[in-house]
Amino acid sequence: MEITSKLAGCAAGVKYEQIPEKTVHQFKRALLDYLTAALTGSGTTVAERLLSYLVEADKSRDTSIIGRQERLSAMNAALVNGSSAHALDFDDGHTQGSLHPAGAVFPAVFAAAEHRGADAKSIITAVVLGYEITIRISAAMHPSAINRGFHNTPIAGVFGAAAGVSSLLRADPGQTLNALGLAGSFAGGLFEFLGEGAEVKRLHPGKAARDGLLCAELGKRGITGPSRVLEGRNGFFKAFAGSEVNYDRLLKGLGEGFEIDHIYFKPYPCCRHLHAVIDGIKKIKSDYRVQPDQVASVEVGLYEVGARHNHRHCDNLLDAQMSIPCAAALAVIDDEVSTGSFAADSVGRPEVQSMIRQVEVGVDPQCEKSYPARRSAVVEIVLRDGSRYGAKVADPRGEGDNPMSDADLEEKLLVNCIPIIGREKCRRLLEAVWGFERLTGLFEFYSWGV
Repeated sequence: MEITSKLAGCAAGVKYEQIPEKTVHQFKRALLDYLTAALTGSGTTVAERLLSYLVEADKSRDTSIIGRQERLSAMNAALVNGSSAHALDFDDGHTQGSLHPAGAVFPAVFAAAEHRGADAKSIITAVVLGYEITIRISAAMHPSAINRGFHNTPIAGVFGAAAGVSSLLRADPGQTLNALGLAGSFAGGLFEFLGEGAEVKRLHPGKAARDGLLCAELGKRGITGPSRVLEGRNGFFKAFAGSEVNYDRLLKGLGEGFEIDHIYFKPYPCCRHLHAVIDGIKKIKSDYRVQPDQVASVEVGLYEVGARHNHRHCDNLLDAQMSIPCAAALAVIDDEVSTGSFAADSVGRPEVQSMIRQVEVGVDPQCEKSYPARRSAVVEIVLRDGSRYGAKVADPRGEGDNPMSDADLEEKLLVNCIPIIGREKCRRLLEAVWGFERLTGLFEFYSWGV
């Protein structure tokens, strides 16, 4: 099977007219969410330090940085914007692929589009195809790659970024195949950040965006990559997933529907494995009017991949955002879990620290059986008087049978971004997003002066 060639043919062959109206609308939803994540992440320490170095080292000034007046080269802007989008773990994702596509695809495509002056419909097509390739590759090798220590977002995202930019450049199938072949040698990203709060995780989508853009530009110019980079004897799947690859998931329905239609959006700024737990606790508190001072302990059941996030040490932002006991404790103590919830002063409260120690995490057989199709959770709260109240969450808020509406995504932007860029700029962004395919210029996405 010429697997890589099939994906390259899809990325080079799909035109805007073939994309259904519902998928165009989903592109807009994804763009709105990406802007929210990148704007809120642009002020983090990681984003600030990365930008400070690149402004010093890169004298190009032709591509925008989201939320900032500084400008960089297209590749370095993609690196910064992709890193900002993942800086607070607030970006979209895909459950079957266990990754975050926005931070790899949007920054690469938008940087290339700004650099080359691409039209809106070409951008929509490029992003949809970038998501398509990213998600298919990741879903085909999950959970094999994670079990081998790799982070799906950068290792699959670089292919999606390369495919999306290749579409924007109107590369032919052979040039797109070169871009994917090159992307295989740029793929990288280890999961070892988990447990010690290493900030490199924030850079992973940005790295994929930058490298994917480069691979597309080089592929367009005829620099060759292996034509069987995914399926070859010494190829990507062999290196990152061994023999545990679902080729049917990779290719089934290719060109008949679009994976971007099945992404999720996050209501809480933390690892997606934590979300069903938060939802379950909120439901119990609401249904049974449970007050924090009544709670003695919390018992959580998840699928095995999610249950690994059971550490109680939350000495930094990343560790807190990746900890089920921390998320559960915050959900018990507070009415809402928001961007400030995982900050040191919030997590460090005595009542939160005490509750973290009372959370037990294990594997629930039914949750394990339904994963990775669904990220479900069962939660039971035990009160001090011995009463027990439980809830099961089949789909965390933002996906499946529990989606976030357009209004929810607008509210997510407004609540988080008005303090950064002001109400009027947020209003203009919303207008530009919802009318994206009719835009004759992309000024609102390139102008971030405050």
